[in-house]
Amino acid sequence: MAKVADTYFKVDEWKIIEKGFQPEYAQVAESVFSQANEYMGTRGFFEEGYTGKHLCGSYFNGVYEAFKGAGGGYKGIPNVTEFMVNAVNWLYTSISVNGKTLNLAEAKISNYQRVLDMKSGLLTRSFVWEVEKDVLVRVGFERLISMQREQMAAQRIRLESVKGAANAVVVSGLDFSGKHQSAGKNFWNVSCHYHGEDGLSLAGTTQTTKFQVLSSCRIQTNVSAERLPDKKKCIANSYSFSLKEKERVALTKLVSNTVCKERQSAAALRKLQKEDFERCWEVSFDALLKENKKWWADIWEKCDIRILGDTYNQQGIRFCIFQMCQTYHGVGRNHNIGAKGLTGEAYNGNAFWDTETYCLPFFLFQNREAAKKLLMFRYETLPEARERAKELDCAGAFYPVATISGKESCGLWQHASLQLQASTGVAYGIWHYEKVTGDKAFVYRYGLPMLIEISRMLVTRGDWNAEHTRYGYYCVMGPDEFQMMVNHNCYTNLMGKFTLRYTCEAVKRCRKEAGEIYQQVCAETAFSEKECEVFSEIEDAMYLPKDEQTGIYEQQEGYFGLPHIDVDAIPVEEFPLYNHWSYDRIYRNDMIKQPDVLMFMLLFNSSFPQEELRKNYDFYEPRCIHESSLSPSVHSILATQLGKHEEAYEFFRFATRMDLDNYNRNTAEGLHTTSIAAAWLNIVYGFGGLRSDGECLSLWPVLPKGWSGYSFRLGIKNDVLCVEVSERKVTLHFLHGSEQALRVYGKDITVGAEAAVIAAQARREA
Repeated sequence: MAKVADTYFKVDEWKIIEKGFQPEYAQVAESVFSQANEYMGTRGFFEEGYTGKHLCGSYFNGVYEAFKGAGGGYKGIPNVTEFMVNAVNWLYTSISVNGKTLNLAEAKISNYQRVLDMKSGLLTRSFVWEVEKDVLVRVGFERLISMQREQMAAQRIRLESVKGAANAVVVSGLDFSGKHQSAGKNFWNVSCHYHGEDGLSLAGTTQTTKFQVLSSCRIQTNVSAERLPDKKKCIANSYSFSLKEKERVALTKLVSNTVCKERQSAAALRKLQKEDFERCWEVSFDALLKENKKWWADIWEKCDIRILGDTYNQQGIRFCIFQMCQTYHGVGRNHNIGAKGLTGEAYNGNAFWDTETYCLPFFLFQNREAAKKLLMFRYETLPEARERAKELDCAGAFYPVATISGKESCGLWQHASLQLQASTGVAYGIWHYEKVTGDKAFVYRYGLPMLIEISRMLVTRGDWNAEHTRYGYYCVMGPDEFQMMVNHNCYTNLMGKFTLRYTCEAVKRCRKEAGEIYQQVCAETAFSEKECEVFSEIEDAMYLPKDEQTGIYEQQEGYFGLPHIDVDAIPVEEFPLYNHWSYDRIYRNDMIKQPDVLMFMLLFNSSFPQEELRKNYDFYEPRCIHESSLSPSVHSILATQLGKHEEAYEFFRFATRMDLDNYNRNTAEGLHTTSIAAAWLNIVYGFGGLRSDGECLSLWPVLPKGWSGYSFRLGIKNDVLCVEVSERKVTLHFLHGSEQALRVYGKDITVGAEAAVIAAQARREA
């Protein structure tokens, strides 16, 4: 693998630490130090202002703008792009001492440190500023976003004169005037200014989509405020302090941000703004911090993965879990998980097929209600998927490749029109949800309408060959996005086959077990049982390209004949390839962006014999460049299964510390949120050997070299399975006393409240 770590942050089990300020890492650190609570998120930018390269990013889940692109000249090509819009800077601050304005791009500083505490979500930053030769001021910042009060956030600034007298001025306010970086313009109209001595409030409205965000704050300090003239989109107060040597002062800002996704009248908006403003008086900074500590303590009790003997990767996996829970935990309706979460503008804040294939398993085993809400997002956007199918001359529903609202938002036609994996990913997500939770009622009422419509699309998007002997999909793009307009992509055909079969099974079960719901679904979708005959005929005839002599599935028809390229010979300076290679050059060889055949061999792992998996892994792994952040974890999981332990561990390091160590050299754009979910899979499905696609849940734990042990927990059917792995044994028990059947090392056992101790499987070598 050509990519290497770019280590910058200090290693600590529970904290992310930056010591010493290096401007070349400023934007990477902004992403890594991002804070969120699903409702809103803020990058770790310098609130006092910074003239170096930066992205002052503040975002709200589901608040987006739209612009018309170049598409639309041809039917089916999207011409409107929706993107998560950069919103209010609630941290807006300016600091000056003795007439000099603080700007880390120019200031002389020492003792710089920034710390993100993963037990509380508190971000702190401090340094000593040499204002003049005889004037030193220690500056400290704290900020947090509340995990229990979704609209609330807080900031605290401390100043101390270490040497000499200092006349300090701190400006604090709310600012809607920032530009959306990728578009180079501002998208907000601002009204309803309120300006008081101890409080400020603004209301912003997106210019096209008309979403409204109310932002209010209460500012606490020991000096009186000076009202600054209101700007069009910014409101602030100024506070002056005269500091003697060793004297300290503090300023605290409590913030409330309220999102209105439905247009409000002027009177209703004023009422909501009053409520938003009053909310800032309900709690203190310290109370919010205390609440956050309790919230995170509960999360770590349920979700923590503990590694003994490897602090480096202990930090990595906890960072992944921390960011996953910040990004989404199921508190809001119509929220989804963008590829960059709430940490940056890359991918426009859109959700992709990663949600159901990579993110959903984390929530299936950690937060069942959140998993259900992720699938409900797809149900509630089924009308948009139906419209998209019509645009592509298909029946049924074609789920968008990239979306915030349910509409297709990908401006690249080769992705938006050729990729079927968002639709089949939804079907897989419904199947996996039922498999793990047993919640048939949800599947029958909400899953079945989606399955029927997806299957209708699959019937009309595919076709028979000239001899009418086999069925498949032509001119598609599979998970490997380095191959486009291919025929019979094996992943696409296999997932189509699976979806058609599962739909027919679900129809039969629903009709038998929930007749009333079945009639309701039939009426809602105008479904006829004769359609299942067509679904079954096509499912039986689906073509899966495979070399029967070698046992290797062909990624797509003709793949075996493509020119070969040695991916390990590509210089690290040429990554990411999209920025350094011409677009068409990427497509002219057998290099794979991310697992395609290996992906479906993981999703349906129990369906493939070990030796067949080995042959396919050995063929495809050397051809994969891991240009997608989703790639390393899949390879690590399968490498572990095959006994390739050193290889698995290297992929694990890559996956778990992808952003902390900037492996892809693009962490500055935002965190790889769905890859963060894949890192959890990497331990639980990889080293833990969890498989959830078979007849029952199974585990095959192995201990990576260098670890003395590890443990994780899984929520299973209203109980929590505790798994501890050491060199000699595996210990399992259910936290709340239930007894459930599991398969461990291939043997069926019953696990209950009493610890079941099993001899650990010796490491298997390739």
